[in-house]
Amino acid sequence: MTHTVPVLAGPAPRINKIEIDQPWTWLSRGWADLRKAPRVSVTYGLFFAIVGFVLLGALWFLNWFYLVLPFSAGFMLMGPLVAVGLYEISRRLDASETPTLNHAATAIFRNTSQIALMGVALMIFLLAWIRLATLIFALFFSFRPPMLDNFVAEVFFQPESVPFLIVGVGTGAVLAALVFAISAVSIPMLLDKPSVNVATAVAASVQSVRVNLAPMAIWAALIVLFAAGGLMAGYIGLAVTMPIIGHATWHAYKDLITFDT
Repeated sequence: MTHTVPVLAGPAPRINKIEIDQPWTWLSRGWADLRKAPRVSVTYGLFFAIVGFVLLGALWFLNWFYLVLPFSAGFMLMGPLVAVGLYEISRRLDASETPTLNHAATAIFRNTSQIALMGVALMIFLLAWIRLATLIFALFFSFRPPMLDNFVAEVFFQPESVPFLIVGVGTGAVLAALVFAISAVSIPMLLDKPSVNVATAVAASVQSVRVNLAPMAIWAALIVLFAAGGLMAGYIGLAVTMPIIGHATWHAYKDLITFDT
């Protein structure tokens, strides 16, 4: 039997309790959606993979290579917004429609103002992360970033490496957890229900994580695993891993959220 928990009084989204292994079902459905619309899904993912790769190359060209790891982590913070087109592909597949690249590219216009507000919120988290990461790097390395030829040795194998990594990873994990909590289902909801505002969507997202803490922790770990795999493949791997996670996130939303009539 499905148990629900109200988010707000009156007609509003309600949170479904799910089984701990449900994230694996979402991945399976995400893969199925990718197979149903491979051309549009991979093209969409490839575009953002190329954008990320170009920005990565720009950091390297400017000798800001010490920002490569923070930038890669920050790229994932914007993932829920970037994947909005993938949610639209899955939404149309659910409705037995044939999605196109134009549908994916213009998905934000279904609820422009509210999705844009979520984008602003995620951008604030991204800027905070870049600022904090730069500050942490400066504090541990005396405001002198290591040179490229000894970058790995200085960052990972010096006496200060352990506290630096603990502080850096810990700070990033806290920000990532907050982003996950507010965006786990909020952007798919805003896309699916244009009458919903960002406050309601964020409240529902936070509640969905709180009520289903164990399965959502597994889901967050799977997102990190797939995103990291795509990033480690020179960002190009995101052309496949990003669509799978994006489509799966849509199905997570549909399983987690129902609406009062």
